[in-house]
Amino acid sequence: MKPIPILKPMPLLPLGIPRCYCFPPSLLRRCSLSGFLFSSASSPFPSLPPSCSSFEKLLRPCPGFYSLPRMEHFWTRGSADKNNVLVEQLKQYGVIKTKKVAEVMETIDRGLFVPDGNSAYIDSPMPIGYNATISAPHMHGTCLELLKEHLQPGMHALDVGSGTGYLTACFAMMVGLQGRAVGVEHIPELVASSIENVKRSAASSLLNGGSLSLHVADGRQGWPEQAPYDAIHVGAAAEKIPQPLLDQLKPGGRMVIPVGSFFQDLQVVDKKLDGSISIRSETSVRYVPLTSRAAQLQGF
Repeated sequence: MKPIPILKPMPLLPLGIPRCYCFPPSLLRRCSLSGFLFSSASSPFPSLPPSCSSFEKLLRPCPGFYSLPRMEHFWTRGSADKNNVLVEQLKQYGVIKTKKVAEVMETIDRGLFVPDGNSAYIDSPMPIGYNATISAPHMHGTCLELLKEHLQPGMHALDVGSGTGYLTACFAMMVGLQGRAVGVEHIPELVASSIENVKRSAASSLLNGGSLSLHVADGRQGWPEQAPYDAIHVGAAAEKIPQPLLDQLKPGGRMVIPVGSFFQDLQVVDKKLDGSISIRSETSVRYVPLTSRAAQLQGF
């Protein structure tokens, strides 16, 4: 097998920005660095097919990836200013398409949900401890756009693998006081810290009012107490769609979930009013696995 040629950086992208790398088109259509936990290797993938030589670990940039300029040079500005710049970049790159999604991502400052020492305003996933990540901003924008019609005021939303609480807070802002946004996460320490994150954010009143809640639970089982849900988001990749989540999806509702093991697709699951299910693949992604607490913490 001939080595994969290393392409020159795309001219429109400034030097030093985060990039997405992918396998040849025959192996993978395109990839997005979403909720993926980086390994220590030079490749963002934890392993490579046995047919790949060591030279091929220098993978080529994926031209379909939404790469955004680094935001650290805005350090003299306030956090809200930097967050607004990030949202504006996502709009310019076509990730954010609607005013509704732009407003909620401007209102909920990502910097309040990223651990200290990490750059909150670059388009990259960030480690949050416990072998978990917060997804890249372009994935948050993508999922909010896919779910926006199912996050109307008064509706119910479930965020599986809620992590730092960022997307749960966005859901809560969209469904409002008359709705319900529920986050479930099986790491108690992450749930505790996510509650503190929300308290510092614009969603604090919704947490205090009870329309936003965060719970320690196995996300594969959902949260039946507030079911059925108009919108379900899953922030980790399942080998197959968990039946409890399908059961808790309201007729007319939508679930967005990454499915697969090594190769994953972000699947959009719609439950029709008669209860039948339709599924389509939105894009290829790379997320941490949806697994048990013990398996996730292995080696941590």
